[in-house]
Amino acid sequence: MHQMNAALQEAVGLTVPAATTPRKTSARSAGLTAATRRQIDRHLQDVFQLEALRPGQRQVIERVLAGQSTLAIMPTGAGKSLCYQLPALMLPGCTLVVSPLIALMKDQCEKLRGHGVAAVEFNSSLDAEALAAAEAALADGSARIVLVTPERLADQDFLERMQRCDVSLAVIDEAHCISEWGHDFRPAFLQIGPALKALGAPPVLALTATAPPDTATEIARQLRIPKSGIVDTGAWRPNLVYSVEYLTRADEKLKRLMEVLQRCDEPGIVYTATVRAAEEVHTALAARGLSVGLYHGKLNTAERTAAQEAFMAGTTRVMVATNAFGMGIDKADVRFVVHYQLPASLDAYYQESGRAGRDGLPARCVLLFLRSDKSVQQFFMSGQAFTQADLDAVMATLPSDVPATAVQVQEQAGMPKGKAVAVLSMLQQGRYCTKAKTADGQTGWLLAAPSRGQRTLVELLQADHVRRMEKQRKLEAIVDYAESGACRWNTLLGHLQSGARPQGCGSCDNCSRLQRLADRQVAAPAVAAPQIELPRPAKAKAAPLFQVDDHVQVKRFGRGQVMGTTADAVRVRFADGSERSFQPAFVVAVELGAA
Repeated sequence: MHQMNAALQEAVGLTVPAATTPRKTSARSAGLTAATRRQIDRHLQDVFQLEALRPGQRQVIERVLAGQSTLAIMPTGAGKSLCYQLPALMLPGCTLVVSPLIALMKDQCEKLRGHGVAAVEFNSSLDAEALAAAEAALADGSARIVLVTPERLADQDFLERMQRCDVSLAVIDEAHCISEWGHDFRPAFLQIGPALKALGAPPVLALTATAPPDTATEIARQLRIPKSGIVDTGAWRPNLVYSVEYLTRADEKLKRLMEVLQRCDEPGIVYTATVRAAEEVHTALAARGLSVGLYHGKLNTAERTAAQEAFMAGTTRVMVATNAFGMGIDKADVRFVVHYQLPASLDAYYQESGRAGRDGLPARCVLLFLRSDKSVQQFFMSGQAFTQADLDAVMATLPSDVPATAVQVQEQAGMPKGKAVAVLSMLQQGRYCTKAKTADGQTGWLLAAPSRGQRTLVELLQADHVRRMEKQRKLEAIVDYAESGACRWNTLLGHLQSGARPQGCGSCDNCSRLQRLADRQVAAPAVAAPQIELPRPAKAKAAPLFQVDDHVQVKRFGRGQVMGTTADAVRVRFADGSERSFQPAFVVAVELGAA
């Protein structure tokens, strides 16, 4: 039903060579007619009130209209949403959009309706009247864009409703969540692929601001996007100025945060890793008379909505939040993002800090780094680890006839609900259990009969162990970023994308320090003028100040040994086996045996 036929090609203005099928037609061989390009420009101006497309948007839009599944990796503020919203007006039927957060969905739906686009949403926040109206629009075909959560798409009743629709395009917004959340506390993300198959495998557009090569590979595999369908416009955003504030005690944090806030009286976000820290920071800032809001997952829907709306309207200047806030929220004038605690990875840090400066104007991204904060993320990871006993406990609760709900499984297995759901998802991937409806219409689980291709429980645990080791590696990478003396942007881009990257942004704290050091060296008077000036190469590089195996000392880290060195960075190994990079100015040579 969803194979793009000749009528659909004609509807969107495609020119396809004879005797070829659209699924096998490359972007180079399948083009858009001049009339269709003019139609794109008309919709851009008349519906969205925009004069021109941004870099990367036209390439993605043309691939979408050609029916080519695509993973678009575009930085925050690059206009990812337009890449499906505009084609949705030109494609027949409806466009299905899977969105991870209700707040994000609400924001997108309201803006689409403001542009006159018939959009509906399906999520747990809808009352009976709104749900009935959305279902009616879906049934009569008037809904052009249908926004749903992964959990709603995984619901069998809703999936059957969607099967009666003509879905021309499936969009997975914030697609990195498939990798980051799907294996842990949002297993419905892993059911998107099977659900799309049940809908006739429409072309897919996956959108994200961050997808390192391994994450991009997993997204593409789960959504059956070919390697040739990955469009990466790069992560570099020169208006963002990154810096790290080093702390040695937890009680220094609030004072340092106040210093940052006092330097900017414009809107900003303060991120914490825990709900408890968010509440403590919010209380402290409010006590100091700041206009501050609070947002985290344990607040009820009304409280979260009120906090978000106040921040978006400018009534609240500073939002203190966990990572539950901000994904896809289009507030252009956020001038700073401060991380009060260490995030889980560089991917998460780029996503969250990238909510600053969407208008293209300068914005600050500050990480308050206390090394002991690493233990918070390690605690989260330990709660996501599974054992053979966990799998056996859940398996023992699964019936073979009457489905059991996740709550029933949790109670009988004696574990938290989130962990029980994650184990069920793992067992489902291994084909040990399957979903089914209970008598009262809830989602339940049944024990599956043994089948070919069923992985052993040991293999499932090994795969989970590999994922946890990868999370640990990513945590170490964000610690290395914080402790590094190298350009912040260089480190971020080295993690986020392959290929060439700038040697220095010239604006981050490390680049600025190196420039000040260079300026002082140039300004310092010579001790003695040489009798004869020897010729020098035109572009001579400064020699490293240290040599490999030199014994050195770094403030707050102690003594170590030089493992590598350049003119602007020294890599030091310490007694505990850890290695970190520093600017030469922070490294002091020591003699063996010196006190």
